Amino acid sequence: MSQRERDSLTLLGNKQVEYPTTYDPSLLETFQNQHPTRDYMVTFRCPEFTTLCPITHQPDFGTLFINYIPDQRMVESKSLKLYLFSFRNHGDFHEDVTNIIMNDLIALMQPRYIEVRGLFYPRGGISIYPFANWANPQFSYESMAQQRLFSQLSDIETPASSHV
Repeated sequence: MSQRERDSLTLLGNKQVEYPTTYDPSLLETFQNQHPTRDYMVTFRCPEFTTLCPITHQPDFGTLFINYIPDQRMVESKSLKLYLFSFRNHGDFHEDVTNIIMNDLIALMQPRYIEVRGLFYPRGGISIYPFANWANPQFSYESMAQQRLFSQLSDIETPASSHV
C-alpha cells in the first residue's frame, strides 16, 4: 500500500474517532486490492450488530456476515465498523438493513461477488435471517449467486452458530 493510499484512510489509526449517531454510508473507505488477479473471499463477522425496529423503536440485535470477492477495491475494516455502528439508531426492518448494507458496499467497491447474511436474535419468539447477494455481471459468479441464494438455509445451524 502506498503512503498516499495510507494517508487517504482517515479513520484507521485515528485515536479520536467519533462514533456516528445516524446512518452514514460516507464513513466507508476503501484501499487497493493487492491481489486483483486472484479470486479469494473476504469474510467479516459482526457479532454485535444493532439497529432499531422502525415501528417500536426497540433495539434489534444480531450477527452479520459479509462475504465478498474483491475486484480492484476493498473495504477498510475500521470504516466498516463505524458504518455498521451508524445503524444503532437507524430504524429499518432486518430485510431492509441487510439489503442497504449490501447496496452500499456494492456502490463502494464494485466487488466481483458479495453476500450479506443477518442472523437476528429472537424478538416475540421469531428469529429473522435475511440473506442478500449480488454477482457483478462482468465476472462469472451468477450461477454461484443463485445457488448460494437458494441453499443458504442449509448453512444456518442455530442462532448462536458461527458457521456460514
